[in-house]
Amino acid sequence: MIEFFSSLVDAVTEAPPIWRNLIAGFAIMLETSIFLGLVVPGDTVVILASTMVLDWGDFAFLLMSVLIGSLIGETIGFFIGRFFGPKLRHSKLGRKIGEKNWVLADKLVARRGGVAVFISRFLPVLHSVVPAVAGMTKMPYKTFISWTFAACTIWASMYVGVGYLARASFDQLSDNLRVASFVGIGIILLFMLLVFIGKKLLNNYVHKED
Repeated sequence: MIEFFSSLVDAVTEAPPIWRNLIAGFAIMLETSIFLGLVVPGDTVVILASTMVLDWGDFAFLLMSVLIGSLIGETIGFFIGRFFGPKLRHSKLGRKIGEKNWVLADKLVARRGGVAVFISRFLPVLHSVVPAVAGMTKMPYKTFISWTFAACTIWASMYVGVGYLARASFDQLSDNLRVASFVGIGIILLFMLLVFIGKKLLNNYVHKED
C-alpha cells in the first residue's frame, strides 16, 4: 500500500494538469470507499494537487474532480452496505474495523440519521464505516446523498482552497523564496492543525452521544 501511495504522489507531481486533477479525484474516491479510507490518505493527494493549480479554470476542474470522486466513493460504501452489509461486517475485513467502531456508527446513524452522514465525512474511521451502516438501514439513498453532497462540498472546498491559497501566497512572495516557502508551508500546517482540532472536537461530541 505504501508503494501504491508513493505511485499516486509521483503521478500527481509529474502528470499534466488534467490527469493530475483526475488522479486526485480517483484518490479521494478510494479514500471515501469502505475500508480503503483506512489506508489511502486521499486528503494528502488532494492537498498536493491543489498546491499545483495553475489558474481558476484548473482550480474549478480540480474541485469538481475531488467532489465527484468523494460522492462516488461514498455511494460505493452506501451500496456495499445495502447489499453486503451483514456479511461484510462479520468478514475478516469487517472485523479489522473493530466492533466498537461498528457499534458507534450504528448508534450515530440511528440517532442522527442524515446528520451522522454529514459529520462522519470529517472523522477518521467513521467516514469509511458510516456510509455502509447507512446503507444497511432503511435510509433512502436520496437522503444519504443529499447530506453527503453537503459534507463533501464543504470538505472539497476546504482542502482544494487551502492548497491553492498556499500556492498563491508563494507566487506573490516568490521574490524571496525563503519567506515564500515558510508562508506556503505555514498555511498548510495551520490548516492541518485546525483540521486536527476540529476532528478532536467532533470525536468528543460523537463519543458523548455514545
